[in-house]
Amino acid sequence: MRSCGELLEAPDDFCLALSYNPGYQSVLKDLKQSTRQRFVALEFDYPNAALEQKIVEKETSVDADQARQLVKFAHMTRNLKGQGLDEGASTRLLVHAAKLMVSGVAPVTACRSAIAQALTDDSGMLSAINELSASLF
Repeated sequence: MRSCGELLEAPDDFCLALSYNPGYQSVLKDLKQSTRQRFVALEFDYPNAALEQKIVEKETSVDADQARQLVKFAHMTRNLKGQGLDEGASTRLLVHAAKLMVSGVAPVTACRSAIAQALTDDSGMLSAINELSASLF
């Protein structure tokens, strides 16, 4: 048993990963500056359209045209950020919609169920997002 003053050494292959998304934090839950300075920060953004399409295809087996349309739809929703929508469609939501589509759900219904309703419960914004998907599918 180690004593309180004894130094503990981590093995060479030890790795600690911390996920922190400051965009979702409130003032009360924000990390202290001294805590943030203990980590290396990596910023992630959405993949480019071609890569995002490949991800959706690979994860779901949806055809290339439908994956391309889903990615286009996601970009349209992302353009609504700050105009009544906090966040646009994530790649994860596209995968959920594509899985529904592969299982036989109509694309507009899949987008409404897996994407639009996950993004907002505001009736006006839901209507706008559903119109976007209807314009593509």
